[in-house]
Amino acid sequence: MKRSLIDICDLSTEEIEEMVDVAKDIMRNPQKYSEKCKGKKLAALFFEPSTRTRLSFEAAMYELGGNVLSVSSADSSSASKGESVADTARIVSCYADIIAMRHPKEGAPLVAAMNASIPVINAGDGGHNHPTQTLADICTVSLEKGRLNNLTVGFCGDLKFGRTVHSLIQALSRYSGNRFILISPEELNLPGYIKKDVIEKNRIEYVQTTSLEQVMPELDILYMTRVQKERFFNEEDYLRLKDSYILTPEKLKSARSDLSILHPLPRVNEISVAIDNDPRACYFKQALYGKYMRMALIMKLLGIEP
Repeated sequence: MKRSLIDICDLSTEEIEEMVDVAKDIMRNPQKYSEKCKGKKLAALFFEPSTRTRLSFEAAMYELGGNVLSVSSADSSSASKGESVADTARIVSCYADIIAMRHPKEGAPLVAAMNASIPVINAGDGGHNHPTQTLADICTVSLEKGRLNNLTVGFCGDLKFGRTVHSLIQALSRYSGNRFILISPEELNLPGYIKKDVIEKNRIEYVQTTSLEQVMPELDILYMTRVQKERFFNEEDYLRLKDSYILTPEKLKSARSDLSILHPLPRVNEISVAIDNDPRACYFKQALYGKYMRMALIMKLLGIEP
């Protein structure tokens, strides 16, 4: 039966942990996986700019021995002629075995999944969801902390439009003992429906604040995000809020020695480059772990045993 990944909740916690174990095995034994997808093709349909996600999907498929068909912008596809997402999905199903789709419209990958005859992976839809980034985040937390429960996680920056934040909150809300600290300017607070339908529904303790310094000593994980220019309707608001939180060595003075700093990237200026060599900085490792988790996911959705 065809199975897609549109939302992180499409996967059970057991399945996520299985994929983390597969990712760890790929890191240890890359050769064992080098022909797992031989003869298979991934269609990377990216209708919105992307560097890391697109390249990590492509690298994942190549390292599994498969091939990639790529669309790197809406302008270079029939979408520019007005072709619907549903029709695109049907057509691409004729040429590939699995689709990874990024789209500026929320819900577009779901429409694709409903019309494709092959699995579809949501590689980011608008300000909504980014489940494969969440898999990278979960893998990073598991490797850095050795657990996915009993953690105090600070989410900092753009919590309103940050699809990576929304997906990770959904994932971590399913583990016991986790506590969230939501750090943002009031205009970029986490949407009420996520607080109500995810955090409160799962009885997760949370605090909302505008001060990063105040809560820094409590954090096991700090998940930084950029203020996303592309999600703003007017430049004035963006310019006013873009420098709200900039992580510097000074601000880390009160942090725990075993803090893990994550960021889905790209970074603009919200993490000082002076922090890049701090052992607590995990964001470049996080990008690497994302490739291994995407390899595990591609195999899972194609029904290929590790």
